[in-house]
Amino acid sequence: MGARGIYVATTIRATLDEVWTATQDPSQHVRWDVRFSRITPTTSTPDGAARFVYERRTPVHTVRGDGISIGETSRPDGTRTSALRFTTHDRLSPLRDGRGYWRYEPVDDGIRFSTGYDYAAGWGPLDVIVRPIVGWATAWSFDRLRLWLETGVEPERYSLWHAFAFWRGDRPRASRCERVPPHRRRALDDAPATLAALPAPGGTR
Repeated sequence: MGARGIYVATTIRATLDEVWTATQDPSQHVRWDVRFSRITPTTSTPDGAARFVYERRTPVHTVRGDGISIGETSRPDGTRTSALRFTTHDRLSPLRDGRGYWRYEPVDDGIRFSTGYDYAAGWGPLDVIVRPIVGWATAWSFDRLRLWLETGVEPERYSLWHAFAFWRGDRPRASRCERVPPHRRRALDDAPATLAALPAPGGTR
């Protein structure tokens, strides 16, 4: 996996429940996150982890894979977290096995929403090109989410083509998000303990 992983953070002027619902409900998640086209829940584990299958469609190919996640909604410090593992056997996927987390932290002006994750590269040396694009897409999606919850403008209004438009007006921008972990640590250094205990996706450990 990468030396430092991918880290993105933004602050959203919304309630904790609003951010949680928009990110944890699969039907809402795919509306703002360009990394996924479809997320379909399948089964749950005895400890409450949710298994799912995901798709990322492109004009030439659809990548399909398996994932598993578990959320914490009542942490002593008032934050919430969600841990994730994912995998795919698709040889055309630039991302193979991966793991990461979302953190929801109440702050004075809203909710600080952050992620740290890493993955095994599917395209070998080409990951030097893929990884910055994946990080950019994550940040662009986070700002798309922020605009949705703060202004009520539905995320579908902004396609990726808007990222390359130069007309005036508010639109998602990856540059609004933080991209370096606090104290310049690795992206997964602040992962919740639930990530280490999470079973592998696809029904096996």
